[in-house]
Amino acid sequence: MIPTRRTLLAALAAVGTLASLTACGGGSDSSSNSSSGAPKGTYTFWDPYPQFDASSPWGKLITACGTKAGVKVKRTAYDTSDLGNKALLAAQQGNAPDVMLVDNPVVSTMVEAGILNKTSDLGLDTKAIQKNIIGAGTLDGSAYGVPIGANTLALYYNKKVLSAAGVDPASVKDWASLTAALKKVKAAGKKGITFSAINTEEGSFQFLPWFWGAGGDLTKLNSADGEAALSLWKGWVDDGYAPKDVLQNTQTTSWQEFATGDYAFSENGTWQLGNAEKAGFGYGVINIPARNGGSAPVPTGGEFVTVPVQKDTARYDVTKKIVTCLTSSSNLLPTDMTLTYVAPTAEVQAQQVKQNPKLKPWVDAVASARGRTSGGLGTKYPTISQPMWTAVQAALSGSKSPKAALDTAQASAQKN
Repeated sequence: MIPTRRTLLAALAAVGTLASLTACGGGSDSSSNSSSGAPKGTYTFWDPYPQFDASSPWGKLITACGTKAGVKVKRTAYDTSDLGNKALLAAQQGNAPDVMLVDNPVVSTMVEAGILNKTSDLGLDTKAIQKNIIGAGTLDGSAYGVPIGANTLALYYNKKVLSAAGVDPASVKDWASLTAALKKVKAAGKKGITFSAINTEEGSFQFLPWFWGAGGDLTKLNSADGEAALSLWKGWVDDGYAPKDVLQNTQTTSWQEFATGDYAFSENGTWQLGNAEKAGFGYGVINIPARNGGSAPVPTGGEFVTVPVQKDTARYDVTKKIVTCLTSSSNLLPTDMTLTYVAPTAEVQAQQVKQNPKLKPWVDAVASARGRTSGGLGTKYPTISQPMWTAVQAALSGSKSPKAALDTAQASAQKN
């Protein structure tokens, strides 16, 4: 079914917020903006990777998959924040691309707008994909794309700082042991932990492991579990274990603090592995602990290969070949190693860890990860996330208690 103009306009309003939900975004548009009027033997492909040009391994893979399918692929690379809006507008005009790679939280908005095909209708095989990874692009039991990989959050640690403070990273198993470690680090004259609590989606993204790790439910922001998570962060700031500038920190500036070598821990993502290697000090990675032990659920970032609805349904046979090529095990391995993503299948994850053992804790973290729009939240997620990050700001700044801040957040979320 081709989506109506009213449906698309409603979706455009939602995708403006959802477009910022990526864990780490791309750059600016580097290609032409038109996907209309393509010759019959040309298939259009949009992605959020303008940092990779046609000569890059990613660019060459797309060309090769087109050649294998017997067609030419015309690729357009957009900034992540632009891709969703342009896709919805193109669908309204009847010239959506044949294949589109989109940030996973945007999938639900596009599904509600009626512009994506189910993978099952196209005959795409997703049985080998880890259920929690494909869950970020699944609505009402149906998947609407194939994930190329996932990124997520964990705790980087500075080996020298922890050693000097007498802290064994293996002893950090829950919130109490982590807080005890931060106390020792501060007593040794170093700094504790950096993270991002900024009033954007990045702040929610970083708060979610603690919220979920306490047993929190996004439909009940002001539960005792949610209050416990926010009180943990507030306690760290009040006690000087975390800097007050977490209120302004993005994930990038938080990492820059950790890279000074003065901090014991940094909550950050898979995408910082390359920077960690260049930091100039020994580091390790552990999973974010849940309140009472074990690994906390962490949010998944990453993109899905999707197939927009086309008036000419005969094009789907070739489109399926292109998608299958892009997401085959042999191609996922180099793609995910280039992006520092965790592959969506156990087979390729094992190959990744064999190539780079430092990816092992990230594979473990992704195993317990959740999609932010999963569990039926879909496009409701932004109406919950914004009040949540506002509550974090209010509590850490001291303008409200954690309970009062979350009461306000829950009331706001229920209005939407």
